[in-house]
Amino acid sequence: MQHPQPHAQPHPPTRTRRRTLLSAVTAGVLAAAGLVSLSAAPAEAATARQVEALDRGVVSVHTDSGNLVSWRWLGTDPNDVSFNVYRAGALVNSTPVTGSTNYFHSGAPAQADYTVRAIVGGVEQADSVHAIQFRTGYKDVPITPPAGGTTPDGVAYTYEANDASVGDLDGDGTLDFVLKWQPTNAKDNSQSGYTGNTIVDGIKLDGTRLWRIDLGRNIRSGAHYTQFQVYDYDGDRKAEVAMKTADATVDGTGAVIGNSAADYRNSSGYVLSGPEYLTMFNGQTGKAMGTVDYVPARGTVSSWGDSYGNRVDRFLAGTAYLDGARPSLIMARGYYTRTVLAAWDWRNGAFTRRWTFDSSSSTNSGKGFDGQGSHSLSVGDVDGDGKDEIVYGAMAVDDNGNGLWTTKTGHGDAQHLGDLDPGHAGLEYFKVSESSSQPAELYINPANGTVNWSIAACCDNGRGVAGDIWAGNDGAEVWSASDSSIRDEAGATKGREPSSVNFLSWWDADPVRELLDGTHIDKYGTSSDTRLLTGASVHSNNSTKATPALSGDLFGDWREEVVWATSDNTALRIYSTPIETTTRITTLLHDTMYRTGIAWQNTAYNQPPHPSFFIGNGMPTAPRPTVYTP
Repeated sequence: MQHPQPHAQPHPPTRTRRRTLLSAVTAGVLAAAGLVSLSAAPAEAATARQVEALDRGVVSVHTDSGNLVSWRWLGTDPNDVSFNVYRAGALVNSTPVTGSTNYFHSGAPAQADYTVRAIVGGVEQADSVHAIQFRTGYKDVPITPPAGGTTPDGVAYTYEANDASVGDLDGDGTLDFVLKWQPTNAKDNSQSGYTGNTIVDGIKLDGTRLWRIDLGRNIRSGAHYTQFQVYDYDGDRKAEVAMKTADATVDGTGAVIGNSAADYRNSSGYVLSGPEYLTMFNGQTGKAMGTVDYVPARGTVSSWGDSYGNRVDRFLAGTAYLDGARPSLIMARGYYTRTVLAAWDWRNGAFTRRWTFDSSSSTNSGKGFDGQGSHSLSVGDVDGDGKDEIVYGAMAVDDNGNGLWTTKTGHGDAQHLGDLDPGHAGLEYFKVSESSSQPAELYINPANGTVNWSIAACCDNGRGVAGDIWAGNDGAEVWSASDSSIRDEAGATKGREPSSVNFLSWWDADPVRELLDGTHIDKYGTSSDTRLLTGASVHSNNSTKATPALSGDLFGDWREEVVWATSDNTALRIYSTPIETTTRITTLLHDTMYRTGIAWQNTAYNQPPHPSFFIGNGMPTAPRPTVYTP
């Protein structure tokens, strides 16, 4: 397939806010740490970043005492904006709401109809959208499972709702869902056997299905095969959906990509021959708008680490602001041995490849980039130059596609990039290691790959989490499956290990984050954890990973919703907090590090999103983002 020629890109507005450049370390320190650092980043003026043009996202969550009404403080709102809350056109607050973006309306019935009006410069603006009603503490979005089938070896399968993502698919300012349906015979790459097809739906909040895409028999089903990205890449106010495709993929309009009769499955169920594609789908219609060859091609299967098809089909995906202003698509292959990342721009209806990073290229060979990937990736501006980097396990790739650093500590199952230490400028990075010969936990300066501290190798350490879950320590705590306590930013033990090593959620009134695991949310305590929420008749995803379909700041104020599929797979059940808060933070959807975290959450072993700034006990006033809407 021909790659299209580059197109001119519109220039977004620029602001003069300066970013703090992280401290550099000497070459001697880098060498002593056993790592390679290949890039130094200059300080630059920050550029406004493109974000979604969202509506007010008003929700009303009913409790026995009344309704919590909450809404978004948009990144495009003034700093001093205030709000009035109306029920059926009647004002319910006595004075404008200034210190938060929620209001508890005591004694109101579940069916009360709310809108919010912003006050700008003393002038009340027009009504917002009407509140989404969580009448029983949750909101159900109806979904319809695809019909099951039987594989060539006679195994019957049905479908389960699996990972989800969000984006404004039709441009109305409201987020819609993109849901991956996984057959019950989905496989890990290490497992042989046929699988059913992977199905992906676009769904509005009222349950209207906009489209259904069938990835076809030549895309195997499982956590490592289909990493789907939902984002507005071209700035037309409508999100696109990017996925790896193959011959016989059927788009949302019924059109077939490539050869509809092709069947490249071998007798073990693996797909190790035939063309591989990358397709950008229209978020509103599901139409395949552009298809190019997938980069990198599989080539010789054994060159990725084995000959039976495990390591060759390990895919990761993400979205990053590589130019500091507009989002680009990241599609990757491999992390046990060879690692390749390709960055794509989607502009004016066509793909343009921005760069390709290959750990085995002449530029990178021998520098320690092979075999460093995790079962996920993280995206953020780690070096303070205003542009995003990709932290790919025990290595990082700069915004220009050059290798930034590698710690040479190998593969891991979990990683967390965020502002974990409010006393240190910029971001910090925590990861765990799978290899019993490598440190079980590492706390890294992601600007240059310096390992600030680590704990001794022990085992295949399969889980690790970083977040401020306890007010008794400054900054975030970190812990892992192999440790017996939580640790601080210096690696010192601080107390009892939590009951789970999985996801996180901002759920209650304070800015300390909660524990999300399986189908419940808990509050950490020094002696035990307290249950705050148990999902009703829902299931978690991805077997022992026990992750939600999606979790993040989707609606209302800055606290996070959690989405599980119901046990019978007939609805996505959304929970939103019923607890009033006095903390006011801009919607996290307009913090682009957090928003890209929502986009990559479904990638391989799902991990929770983190914003670019610290949220936790004793936090300073949250910064306002430098953003614009197309």
